[in-house]
Amino acid sequence: MSSRGKLVIIQMANCITGFSISNWLTLAFSFAPRDVAWRFPLAFQLFFTFCIYALCPFLPDSPRLLIRKGKHEEALEVLAVLEGHGATPESASVRTQYNIIKDILDREHMNTYTWWQLLSGKGPSGVLRRMILGAWMQAMNQISGINVTSYYMSYIFINALGISELLSRILAAAGSVDYLVFACLAYFVIERYGRRKVMMVSAAACSTCWIVIAIALGFSANGGNEYKLGIVAVSFFFVFFASFGMGVLGVPWLYPTEINALEMRTKGASLAMSTNWIMNYAVVQVTLPGIQNIGWKFWIIWAVICFSFIPITYFFYPETANRTLEDIDRFFETSPGLFVHRNKLAVQLHRPAEYIEADERIAIAQAEESKEVGGKSEFAETKEAV
Repeated sequence: MSSRGKLVIIQMANCITGFSISNWLTLAFSFAPRDVAWRFPLAFQLFFTFCIYALCPFLPDSPRLLIRKGKHEEALEVLAVLEGHGATPESASVRTQYNIIKDILDREHMNTYTWWQLLSGKGPSGVLRRMILGAWMQAMNQISGINVTSYYMSYIFINALGISELLSRILAAAGSVDYLVFACLAYFVIERYGRRKVMMVSAAACSTCWIVIAIALGFSANGGNEYKLGIVAVSFFFVFFASFGMGVLGVPWLYPTEINALEMRTKGASLAMSTNWIMNYAVVQVTLPGIQNIGWKFWIIWAVICFSFIPITYFFYPETANRTLEDIDRFFETSPGLFVHRNKLAVQLHRPAEYIEADERIAIAQAEESKEVGGKSEFAETKEAV
């Protein structure tokens, strides 16, 4: 629970590592003969595919999947490994976590929902709201303008700033390293400050970057010093990569998996992912016409959009850091209002005491049930022996 965010940040840092490698490959092979310049970068992607194939056999199944399949001992072993600190399958903390997961899965197994039921609001508490929150968080990831810079950085430097082709490619590759460094640094803030605060601060920084870029390019287009203003614009493209990498990159990939109920988690996550790529497509389609037709004003659009993330997150998004997946179910079972900013259970960073007590009650109930079953078995054995 305390490492979910960090693990997703590691995953995203791996993605940005690939992005950085692709930029440097593009730069390096821009000097190669024409066919090699595009064939090798495309073929090189197979290397990572083979790495995934090689590692998959060594990845353990999740405890929830193992419990679903009735492999309870294996589930306890995986939980013990995840617990760390010398924990064993017999450890009290491991058994407690196992009992909590099993209790939720037993209740979940009794209910299965179709897409229509989920979209019509039937199913787990707040199901439609939770799906929308997860999907819109993914939308924010894309409409921040990140792929304007990721896909078209060289084009922007050449056509909007008048930088040479070689220098533009060097700057784009250097920008990817900047992006990677700050995507890694997010590891240290995602759990410490929570999803809400990290998202809002990152969005505010991104919006500020777009404002400065718009001002610099606006003055440049109206007779300002192109060289100096170009330096300002390039610098804040780099700052944007850093700002995005620290929050708006990772939080949207983490949030949908945390906010959706266990009964519809896969469906909710798939809706969020599809929203991400739909928005990705939309951003890619509008970028070139936007730069060509409205010039420096194009960047104001992204500034306004990024700024809008702040009130959206503040008013509508409950905190999911330091919560178990079961805690999120409990929160929505209370039928919270649309606005969550004044709800202590929704916004506090530390795990609410109410949820800790609920886990303890489940653990006690499971222990008592086990004792009863054990007592009946001993009685039956004694009776049979007599």
